[in-house]
Amino acid sequence: HVQLVESGGGSVEAGGSLRLSCATSSVVFSDNCFAWFRQAPEQEREGVAGLDMDGATDYADSVKGRFTISRDYVENTLILEMDSLKPEDTAMYYCAADLTPHAASTVTIKGSSRLFRIWGQGTQVTV
Repeated sequence: HVQLVESGGGSVEAGGSLRLSCATSSVVFSDNCFAWFRQAPEQEREGVAGLDMDGATDYADSVKGRFTISRDYVENTLILEMDSLKPEDTAMYYCAADLTPHAASTVTIKGSSRLFRIWGQGTQVTV
């Protein structure tokens, strides 16, 4: 049973920062592409940041220049650094993974969440 475990969410004032983490096993970490999605109440799940197998990254336009996705190979953890947070960033944030080598830009496509088969339980971010 593959597990993704998110942490790091919380409440922060506008302009503040948060660091989300997504922990998994070393096997999952090395063999999958990853992404962060978010979902606000009564809204569709949307892609925020993607990281492909070669290390390329891409971001939704709404977060470019403010969010950074990265891997911590020592801790087998996916990271999302979020700076200059805005009230519209308020949502449940989910870590996702898939064995298919999706391009990082996949997260910018509407409905791309259906392409990722492994999901964490989510962590709430409130700005």
